Formats: sequence, structure tokens, C-alpha cells
Amino acid sequence: MLIQLSNIQRLYRSDEVETTALHEINLGIEAGEFVAIMGPSGCGKSTLLNILGTIDRPSAGQYRFSEHDLTAMNEVALAQFRRENLGYVFQSFNLIDELTIEENIDLALVYRKIPKAERKDRVAAAMDHVGIAHRARHYPSQLSGGQQQRAAIARAIVGKPRLILADEPTGNLDTENGAQVMDMLQRLNDDGATIVMVTHSPSHADLAKRRIDMLDGQVVVSVRNAL
Repeated sequence: MLIQLSNIQRLYRSDEVETTALHEINLGIEAGEFVAIMGPSGCGKSTLLNILGTIDRPSAGQYRFSEHDLTAMNEVALAQFRRENLGYVFQSFNLIDELTIEENIDLALVYRKIPKAERKDRVAAAMDHVGIAHRARHYPSQLSGGQQQRAAIARAIVGKPRLILADEPTGNLDTENGAQVMDMLQRLNDDGATIVMVTHSPSHADLAKRRIDMLDGQVVVSVRNAL
């Protein structure tokens, strides 16, 4: 099992109110799975993705990633873990406007002490894999939304992560570009990548190998899709 969540809870407290975002989540994800998480706004799916990505910490419970107990790690260790194991794809692309596409993708490797020549080869391979090598010297503002998301996917995969987390990766795209991004994620999964995706699109969720439905901070349905 690559990921094992046991009795995960996430509470948010203010002076006057306590809100339960996640309630006793028990979930396992195998290496090589493509999992889609669905549910209405406020159901906890983004909170769950943030915990999987170690951007947020659970209030209670245990998160194991392979041999690692992530709930026992301090922030320095978690930062190192993220760099070595996780890739992120965001709805808003999150590219840096002042950097070229090539530089944006390279940034994912800068803090990993990888020699410059190897970084260059990896960046070139990632751009080629998603079909934007011809846009390497362009800036994000010079690309379409679909091309920017391709660049964001290249940035996510350039470090060869064990887990790719995609938060509404087609949310800002038209139907055609959304379909292309989903095809790209499916091909990455076919090549062995483990992917967890949050989406509002039932048709895109059906393209994953498993769909998880959430409501009120809990997993209510977990079904394998017939692909």
C-alpha cells in the first residue's frame, strides 16, 4: 500500500466555533492507482488533498506513505519529503510569469541538488512528454490555458514523483483542452504514475480507475470504474 490514512480528522477552531472538515477518514491507495475525489463544495475534498500533499496536517489520526509516518515528521522533514515524492497540478496553473516555461519546470528541481546538466535533460524530457518542447523559451502569458496546464503537468512530473496530486486540473479549461489534459493524466497513469485528482466533473471522474465520493467530511462511496 502506497498511502494509508487511518482515522484522519481535521478540525478548524476559532474563538466561538469548531468546524469539522474531515471526520475519521480511513482510506488506502495502492501504487499505480488513479483516484478521483468528488463531492459538493465544502465536503472536505480539498482538505483531504491538502493533507495528502502535506500542505495541511490532520488534527488526529495517522498518515502513512509507504514506509514513512508523515504525521510524526517535523516541517523540515516534510519539506524534504515533498520535494522527493510529490508533484502538484493546480487549477490555476501557478506558473511564475517572469520565468520561461523551461525555467518554471526547472524550478521544481533546483532545491534537489541535481547537477545542472541532468536537470536540463529532465526538463527537456518532461516538456517533450507533454508536447510543449517548442514553447520552452516562451513565457506563461504567451501560452494558451491548455498549454499552461501542460507546462504545469511537466513541472509536476519532472522530479519523477511517486504521487501526483491534481486539484481541479481541468477547471479553467474549455472542453477540448480539458479532454487533452485528462488524456495526458491517463497516459501518465498507464506509465505507472499514482494520481489523486479532485474534480467536479463526473465524466472526468469516470476516466479514473476509482472514484471516491465525499459528503460532510466523510467518504461515503468508493467504487472502481469499469474502464
